[in-house]
Amino acid sequence: MNARPPGPELTVLHRIPSGSNAVYRCVDTLGEHWVYKPSAGERPLSDFPDGSLAAREVAAYTVSVALGWDLVPETVGAHGPGGPGMAQRWVDEIDRTEIPGHDPVDVHPVDALPAGRVAVLRGQGSGGQDVVVAHALDDRLRRIALFDLVINNADRKGGHVLVDTSGQIWAIDHGLSFHTEHKLRTVLWGWAGQPLPPEDLEALETVRDGLAADGPLACVLRDLLAPAEVGALGERVAALVEGEVFPAPGPGYPLPWPLF
Repeated sequence: MNARPPGPELTVLHRIPSGSNAVYRCVDTLGEHWVYKPSAGERPLSDFPDGSLAAREVAAYTVSVALGWDLVPETVGAHGPGGPGMAQRWVDEIDRTEIPGHDPVDVHPVDALPAGRVAVLRGQGSGGQDVVVAHALDDRLRRIALFDLVINNADRKGGHVLVDTSGQIWAIDHGLSFHTEHKLRTVLWGWAGQPLPPEDLEALETVRDGLAADGPLACVLRDLLAPAEVGALGERVAALVEGEVFPAPGPGYPLPWPLF
């Protein structure tokens, strides 16, 4: 259940301080930039096996590829200065201070929700004003929401959705995924109860077939996840295909914390 080297040969440029685990920006021998997360730098968790988060990140990329949606930057097993782990291609983000309003998930005044956005949570801002957390109704963001249902993502914060300099949205940080128990926590609830588009159902059916007992996707994922986790993944995909709708949130409205 570990991400498998070989991957790019990495040289660390600097540590990224925002993560709760060890995260580094690196460069490979071709000058390409990567995010590197060594398994040895993972903080122990009570509900996920120690040292398994890097492999889950690689598994999430594998499922994204199988769906044909290209939602997750290339993610591979890698061996860097901190030992084995994972490496994900660096995303050059837009400057959010220079281009306001481009965040896929953001906070807005209650009475000034922009068109094309849906509110998922109401609360108070730092100054006591009434605000809502809302996200865009973008087709690619919708697929990220569906992807999170598939992989059982327990940590879809607003900050785990990036916009690159060309305007493309990317999904990152999938270490807390693929648990056998229901763990979904996300800020992307805007499509709850809506029918799944036919093209998305078709992609899910392809993944379902690949997860059959000796299917090619199942064989790849068994090198990254426990057999029971691969089985639970297949059950979630089959349920989505059969139900044909985005599930509604359960009791407690499961949101990650912090939200961003």
